[in-house]
Amino acid sequence: MVFFRSVSALSKLRSRLVQQSSLNSSVRWLQIQTSSDLDLHSQLKELIPEQQERLKKLKSEHGKVQLGNITVDMVLGGMRGMTGLLWETSLLDPEEGIRFRGLSIPDCQKLLPAAKPDGEPLPEGLLWLLLTGKVPTKGQVNALSKELQSRAAVPDHVYKAIDALPVSAHPMTQFATGVLALQVQSEFQKAYEKGIPKSKYWEPTYEDSLSLIAQVPVVGAYVYRRIYKNGQIIPKDDSLDYGANFSHMLGFDSPEMHELMRLYVTIHSDHEGGNVSAHTGHLVASALSDPYLSFAAALNGLAGPLHGLANQEVLLWIKSVVDECGENMTKEQLKDYVWKTLNSGKVVPGFGHGVLRKTDPRYMCQREFALKHLPDDPLFQLVSKLYEVVPPILTELGKVKNPWPNVDAHSGVLLNHYGLTEARYFTVLFGVSRSIGICSQLIWDRALGLALERPKSVTMEWLENYCKKSA
Repeated sequence: MVFFRSVSALSKLRSRLVQQSSLNSSVRWLQIQTSSDLDLHSQLKELIPEQQERLKKLKSEHGKVQLGNITVDMVLGGMRGMTGLLWETSLLDPEEGIRFRGLSIPDCQKLLPAAKPDGEPLPEGLLWLLLTGKVPTKGQVNALSKELQSRAAVPDHVYKAIDALPVSAHPMTQFATGVLALQVQSEFQKAYEKGIPKSKYWEPTYEDSLSLIAQVPVVGAYVYRRIYKNGQIIPKDDSLDYGANFSHMLGFDSPEMHELMRLYVTIHSDHEGGNVSAHTGHLVASALSDPYLSFAAALNGLAGPLHGLANQEVLLWIKSVVDECGENMTKEQLKDYVWKTLNSGKVVPGFGHGVLRKTDPRYMCQREFALKHLPDDPLFQLVSKLYEVVPPILTELGKVKNPWPNVDAHSGVLLNHYGLTEARYFTVLFGVSRSIGICSQLIWDRALGLALERPKSVTMEWLENYCKKSA
């Protein structure tokens, strides 16, 4: 899918990248550099010393600069709006949405290598971008894809650990168990026990992270086939790229499903550091827990219905709408059902966001995919009606800061169209994708020597007394 077809649109894209480069001295400049080096590890080895010096300078020259005021509402409201984490790989703007190393989703769709002309970006390309700040060449992406394939073998004990659970266990429980079982191979743990110097922490972290990213699609596919396909496992195919191979191991080999999986993994990979799964991974890793332990903890956060499990809830709710109103419902019928949901004390899943104040760009690129590939799908048409019906109702309530659809409002319908209908499994797809963002940042956490995270907490009595003194 290509969003920038005209010369003027391309000019705007270049202008935006140049503006961003001039606005801050981050790794933006790296995106216009070219390199023939196909090895990702070598690229990082060149970049890390420079970024370490940059952080050192930032601390020494600007360490006392205040970033804002903390209010009681922020303390009581889940730290919403507090600026308190360094997260290099992506930034979430309330109005523009997510940017991966400065690039929007449409930018990534235009600039990152694809498997075919005008196709969706390859997740391996996004991994390269997140780690280096550079837009990779197709050769670099192919080399990284082969490296991930070489790391993707999963030890038998991982499958045995999963098999020890009831088949009825939630897919996320089985997936997180498999990730924990992978931990026995951690290179970081082995290196730390041998006394590796702090300046070298990033190297075994890199080894663990790339191996984990390579292995989670295999583990995730095993969970799916174990639960839903009578344990009939499909081996990985090393001729396929990361997203297509994941789709293949799940049992879906249509070219369109391969494209969807490439898009899905790319747009779900990272969403700055404050969301539950990313923050959890960063927090646990700050104790020098290895990437496997850190990512398993992140998955347990992702499994919550207010985070990644929402994509399961959306499709189940949409199907409940169809069950009650039929596929060809009118907008008035749909409005009645939305009000029925709200009046019962429930939320309309897939709408609203903790940071965004506009329609999620991840929703929009999935909508564009649907308009291109499945415009007549009944559930897609229902999602389109919801896009028209729900925001005005939520606005009318007056309590919702963002009445617009988020990423979860659309993903389940696309997956359902291509035959992946098991909504309870959807969050595992999210988890596989999120490994790319969390592990990329974790490598930089180690390279920059970021500190153990330890925010200060207070009691209600402390807050009451403080507010009395401030009055």
